[in-house]
Amino acid sequence: MRRFWSDEFKATAVEQACQPGVNVSAVARQIGILPSQLYRWRRELLGSDEPGQAAETTDSQSCVSGPDPIVEIGIGNIVVQAGRHADEAHLQRVIRAVRSA
Repeated sequence: MRRFWSDEFKATAVEQACQPGVNVSAVARQIGILPSQLYRWRRELLGSDEPGQAAETTDSQSCVSGPDPIVEIGIGNIVVQAGRHADEAHLQRVIRAVRSA
């Protein structure tokens, strides 16, 4: 059976996930949803139109103030944060290193 969440619940969850230093996956588990669900709500509520921003990578600029937006990449229990304009090759190396650890 599919569950439906109120807009207020979603907004509250997204607000929690947008706090500095907060692990989005941990917030999702705490409120009883999958991290991918919370990432999707965050994209929907904050208006990210960027393609390729699936559950593993999100545009959290709307959550983090400052000149360089943050991209979060969830790999298992680890969340890697990088500047939005980080070099793709560098991110690939970091992801490979995390996966092999």
